[in-house]
Amino acid sequence: MITQTLVTLPAVSETQRSAILSAPRTADAHRRILANIEAMNAVQVGGKAQSAHLPSEFTVAAWNVERCLFPEETAAHLGKVAPDIVLLSEVDHGMARTAQRHTTEAMADALGMAYAFGVEFHELDLGGPTERKFCTDDFNCLGWHGNAILSSVPFERTVLVRLDDHGHWFAADAGASDPDQPRIGGRNAIAAIVPGASGPVCVVSTHLESNANAIHRHQQFERLLQVIDDFAPNLPVIVGGDLNTGNHLPPDFDWRRETLFELAEAHGYSWSFTAQGNTTRPSLITPHPDRVMKLDWLAGRGLECHGTGILPSIADDGTPLSDHDCVWCRAG
Repeated sequence: MITQTLVTLPAVSETQRSAILSAPRTADAHRRILANIEAMNAVQVGGKAQSAHLPSEFTVAAWNVERCLFPEETAAHLGKVAPDIVLLSEVDHGMARTAQRHTTEAMADALGMAYAFGVEFHELDLGGPTERKFCTDDFNCLGWHGNAILSSVPFERTVLVRLDDHGHWFAADAGASDPDQPRIGGRNAIAAIVPGASGPVCVVSTHLESNANAIHRHQQFERLLQVIDDFAPNLPVIVGGDLNTGNHLPPDFDWRRETLFELAEAHGYSWSFTAQGNTTRPSLITPHPDRVMKLDWLAGRGLECHGTGILPSIADDGTPLSDHDCVWCRAG
């Protein structure tokens, strides 16, 4: 668990970048690099909460916003479900493809919420062909990409959980194979304890590996559940995000073949907090997906579910805000 909090994430220095680019593409080298990047070993906190504690019934939204090309529009779209907590995946900070903006901070400002941001990856390049057409520069100011929590109430404690450190997208001996997305880091989760009407509640934003099989995701989720038990023992929990369920499970890519669902149930979690239905669609970055999938989930423990839904990620003017729809629930 990483419990250090920072107001500002320091940039990777030119010396560090040179060392990254010249390092052998091995898991051991990746672990050494990761350990020496301060911004990847902390949670960034900011924004301002508007309420002292959650209401007795509160709304949680989980949304993979696909880099977050349009932070203000994305925040306005979320207003349709009036979330008290937002669990975000794939938010940029200092990337050319999103105008070098801190997209989490921009969304938090627009919604009047506090935020906690954790870096999944330090991106070494500008991204794939459909992303490059959005680039405002030919370089990334910071190159951070990760997960976040937006909260209408203050954070009592936060923690960053690294779900792997072997360099799944960097190390040749770990199977890295995407030349358009060279990067340092790995999938993670951010957990926070926030004040609720009847006591503290733990909320968790996570993103499991897409370029892997069910066994790998099972291991990542098992680590996450163990850390939650240590971080928030006996507290009610909502965990949500893009679990990439069904990816690399040919021929049908069926989410029902994932083993993490039974794993969570054995730990006391219920998946009834997730609405039925698929959650992916064509977008500006992913214009022609070859399949429609159910990747996005919410699970709860120690809470009751009072409603669920899926918010399509199409703005009122017809702009696709993401290749994922937003899932939400009311809990209490």
